[in-house]
Amino acid sequence: MRTIGKTRGLARLADADGHFRMVALDQRPPLFDAIAKTKGITREQVEYSDVTAAKRLLVENLAPHCSSMLFDPNFAVPAAIDLLPPRCGLIMTLEEHRVEETAGGRKSRAITNWSVEKIRAMGGDAVKVLAWYRPDADAAVNEHQQKFVREIGEDCARHDIPYVLELLVYPFLGNANHTADYVESPGKLPSLVIDSVREFVKPEYGVDLLKLESPLAANSLPARDGSAEAKAAQREFDAIGDICRGRNIPWVLLSGGAAPEKFERVLDYSYAAGASGFLAGRTIWLDAVLKYFPDRAAVAASLRKDGLNVLERLSELTSAKGAPWKARYPVFTNIKQEGDFARAY
Repeated sequence: MRTIGKTRGLARLADADGHFRMVALDQRPPLFDAIAKTKGITREQVEYSDVTAAKRLLVENLAPHCSSMLFDPNFAVPAAIDLLPPRCGLIMTLEEHRVEETAGGRKSRAITNWSVEKIRAMGGDAVKVLAWYRPDADAAVNEHQQKFVREIGEDCARHDIPYVLELLVYPFLGNANHTADYVESPGKLPSLVIDSVREFVKPEYGVDLLKLESPLAANSLPARDGSAEAKAAQREFDAIGDICRGRNIPWVLLSGGAAPEKFERVLDYSYAAGASGFLAGRTIWLDAVLKYFPDRAAVAASLRKDGLNVLERLSELTSAKGAPWKARYPVFTNIKQEGDFARAY
């Protein structure tokens, strides 16, 4: 049974029906790159004010239409915390986007001067952590990643705040497909995704909600039409659903920048396996930035038209097929008189 604090926090992330319709705008390198491309400059030349201006546009135009948003502390909060509607849940990211690359795999760390305690103090509804993870990475790397995730889980338990864990498989350093940012590998092995989930649903990590990538590349996922190929694909999603169901942990899908129609297909498979929503970013808003920034009026117009169209389609699919999450609170059988609850909690 989750604590009252964690349960109420999760409820803040979902809509009234228990579906997680969440928009991510904690992205840093992908947004840096988009701004650099549209302005014809390098990533290193992107100015802080351009990043905050873009994030403010995203919050202003998308926040009223989702159940919660994912912010980062260094750009999104200063840019637009004043625009976040009171009913829109606030998820705060904790991990530094710069990772330590080694021959044996990636090592994550928290943003400097940032913590679970500060997220709770500023009124965040949940803590989100991205952990790059491969079960076949070097043992020392995986020990580091497991410790990183576990210690944050302990902090979330201490401050009674939900823990949202994002897991991403990545190419090793020196691999032909290597990139520091997340680009879905067309040939990724479902077992790497599934076995990562199997590791981090263990109680020792204290995870309350999983943000997961598709076990199969979105671009090669067949239509869910009952064919043998579709049934084989469904089994990979079902494996994730079975693992999460066994630990009573809800899960949502990340978009990874997939084309909207491809991401809808990923959601279709995921909802059949028991997923409860999405936490998507680039699929919803990247085109508006790429096409029109720094023309703020044009970016806003594109978000209100095309971005919202994508978000609304994803929301409709989620409401129709997603598995609703239900808040469950303790039954206070041992509370008999005044003072018992305050003493026991």
